[in-house]
Amino acid sequence: MTDQDPPGQTGTVTKAPTRLAPRYRVLVHNDDVTTMEFVVKVLIEVFGLNAERAMKVMAEAHFKNVALVTVLPLEEAEFRVEKAHAMARGAMYPLTFSYEPEG
Repeated sequence: MTDQDPPGQTGTVTKAPTRLAPRYRVLVHNDDVTTMEFVVKVLIEVFGLNAERAMKVMAEAHFKNVALVTVLPLEEAEFRVEKAHAMARGAMYPLTFSYEPEG
């Protein structure tokens, strides 16, 4: 017991359980205009995927119309989707990303 502990206290501190920020699934959607090369470029530059993973995600979106890119906290998902959309609009492509709660 220290001089600062109230009488009857042993100095034990209880911690509240740590809560993790909700995570969001970022999805890329297929369209008939955006080139496959541009999609891969965005996946690498904005979402940090390596070239092999970016190719797989792009192919899945192409064949299934949508593919999972990554899972991120909400603010990070919003930021990256906005950045990807800005990059696509700057290149005159309609490339679309969305995000949804995980689980």
